[in-house]
Amino acid sequence: MSESVSVTLAKSHIGRPAKHKAILLGLGLNKLNKTVTLPNTPEVQGMINKVAHLVKVNK
Repeated sequence: MSESVSVTLAKSHIGRPAKHKAILLGLGLNKLNKTVTLPNTPEVQGMINKVAHLVKVNK
């Protein structure tokens, strides 16, 4: 497992459940095409899995 993971917001959260928007904000993704580098922990992986249809992941 790598030490960090890059996550990019690929699709908008508009029209999605409020929980999805909260998860994206927790990941630090608030604008389309924004990329953040996060530690590769089980907590972050779980958040990414919940919104996998909205983000692109680069390891």
